[in-house]
Amino acid sequence: MSNNLKRNLYTRHLIMIALGGSIGTGLFLASGSAIAQAGPGGAMLAYVIISLMVYFLMCSLGEMAAHSPTTGTFCEYSSKYVSKDFGFAMGWNYWFNWAITISAEIIAAALIMQYWFPDVPVIIWSVLFFLLIFGLNLFAVKVYGETEYWLSFVKVAFVIIFIVVGILTIIGVTGVGGPVGFQNWHIGDAPFHGGFVGFMAVFLIAGFSFQGTELVGVAAGEADNPKKSIPLAIKRTFWRLVLFYIIAIGIISFLIPYTSDILVNANSDVAISPFTIVFKNAGLTYAATIMNAVILIAILSACNASMYSATRIMWHLANTKQAPRVFAKISPRGVPINALLITALVGCFFFLTSFLDNGTVFVWLVNISSLAGFIAWFGIALSHYRFRRAYKKQNLNLGDLPYKAKFFPLAPVISMIVIAIIILGQEFTDIFSGHITWEKFFATYIGFILFLLLLVGYKLIKKSKVIPLEKCDVSPKE
Repeated sequence: MSNNLKRNLYTRHLIMIALGGSIGTGLFLASGSAIAQAGPGGAMLAYVIISLMVYFLMCSLGEMAAHSPTTGTFCEYSSKYVSKDFGFAMGWNYWFNWAITISAEIIAAALIMQYWFPDVPVIIWSVLFFLLIFGLNLFAVKVYGETEYWLSFVKVAFVIIFIVVGILTIIGVTGVGGPVGFQNWHIGDAPFHGGFVGFMAVFLIAGFSFQGTELVGVAAGEADNPKKSIPLAIKRTFWRLVLFYIIAIGIISFLIPYTSDILVNANSDVAISPFTIVFKNAGLTYAATIMNAVILIAILSACNASMYSATRIMWHLANTKQAPRVFAKISPRGVPINALLITALVGCFFFLTSFLDNGTVFVWLVNISSLAGFIAWFGIALSHYRFRRAYKKQNLNLGDLPYKAKFFPLAPVISMIVIAIIILGQEFTDIFSGHITWEKFFATYIGFILFLLLLVGYKLIKKSKVIPLEKCDVSPKE
């Protein structure tokens, strides 16, 4: 046993981790809800804004990770460039984010199986999928890299096929009725349906859809050549994200009117995947079966990435003495075995959600995970802003950085402002309409409350303060 991770992730692994981490139910399912709430124009605008913000965040993370690669990423950067208490709260927040996400994704995958096997209890599939994901994470990191590479490859390939089929349907090559035109952009109050309230609601959906792109930074500590592979992964990620999200949302908005009842229903944010609808309209048979299979792969891929990420973050917390040292132990295969076990234990919350009919626990888990992701993004932007200012304050040459983020300081500042709006706007629509309740407010912001408690608690106990710029440790790390 040792405390050092093995660097067995290659450039192609990092690129697919960055892409696959952000392709999941947010794109395949929630995109329909986005168009229904804000119309085609509102949904497109929200996704464009979030795409730019994610690009800024990836660049910020890329500059820090290439300069000083570490597993734990912005959690450690928060401690080095902001303050110890901020880094402590950020690390535990991010670990809990992904550990809780495991249980939600396990349940989601089990529910997908109900399409083919409606008589098999959800708990059976939940246990099987949990054991599968846990087993994959017991192997060496190279196995994780290869598994995630091919799972992400399937998702990416499917999105590309969808884009091709969608474009052919729009111009009238496939489907019935000839070219579609802009008719769905002119019905009702399109292209911007619901005004500012509708736009804010989609803004949150779009932000949630992109969560996971930062996983390339979590994997930086196990990259074989981080100074080369991380910048390359960052550069290739943005345009692919634009391709997948913006074009896919555009195709859906052209082919399905935002007034369609099949996009959403009264009991869920999703009725039928818009991807499935597009394939059916194109005259392709078995579209629903294919779509459900791809969604299952997407969810299992995301779950695999969640367990991997949470395990490495817990290892980082233990290695920096922010968690019990027992979680820093590494197996001969290079896996933080004890960190994996404690992460899997939290992931077993799916047992509790399976036995509750009202789904209250499941909703809380999703809310905690979603908001914690935005808090983590804020940590990336703030850490990079402080890193660059400290680098300049200490009279170091920016030309020595392996990768230099663009648009500084505008990029991280804009990112922090947008994220603050997202966090504060979680309950905007309910407050605006007067339907807010304390129970719903607490369920939404419990993750943010826990983060503040960790932050203030550490500050009071350890008497920590913001690190002066001239004392920030900006030395490079191999």
